[in-house]
Order: sequence, then C-alpha cells, then structure tokens
Amino acid sequence: QVQLVESGGGLVQPGGSLRLACAASGSIFSRYTMAWFRQAPGKQRELVALITSDDSTNYADSLEGRFTISRGNAKNTVYLQMNSLKPEDTAVYYCNLHGPLLGVYWGQGTQVTVSS
Repeated sequence: QVQLVESGGGLVQPGGSLRLACAASGSIFSRYTMAWFRQAPGKQRELVALITSDDSTNYADSLEGRFTISRGNAKNTVYLQMNSLKPEDTAVYYCNLHGPLLGVYWGQGTQVTVSS
C-alpha cells in the first residue's frame, strides 16, 4: 500500500503564488510517476503536471508555463509551484502516484481558491 499526503493549499489573490507538497510513503518500489491533477466544481478531473522516475516532466498546455513540478531531496516528495494564479485555477488538487507494478494511488486532495 502507498499513502499520499498533500499540503499547501489555501486562499490566494489573483496573481499570487502557492506551493503544494505531496509526500508518499509505504511500499514504493520500481519505476513510478507522480502527478498533480485538479478538479473544479462541475468539471472532470484533469492532469496538471507529472514527473517520472527519471525526472522527465510534462504539463497541461493550458498552464502557459505558470506551474512547475519538482522532486524534493526525498525522492518520494513532489512539489507543485504555482505562480501567477488565476481564478480559473480554483480547484481541489490531487496528488497521484502510479506505476506498472504499483498500481494507482490518490491523495485526499487539497483545496486551492484564487479570489480577491
């Protein structure tokens, strides 16, 4: 089993920044990818960014370079630095870990609200 714990959400004004963190623990082995998804009210969950075991990254085109995903010194921790936040970035952000031998795991989600 794998556990994912997110932190760092909150309320921020438009144009502000937030950094989300996700710490993974448990039976983590082999190659895996960690990712951030988000789900706004009334919308489907969508991929925001991902980082692979060899630190390759990929981002949703809609972000226009405002977000950065990275790993911490502890490889099982990932961060999502979010800059120039817009009201449309308001959503619950979920951490995801998946791998061909591990399966798929989700965190409980953290609320990000961008509002003046």
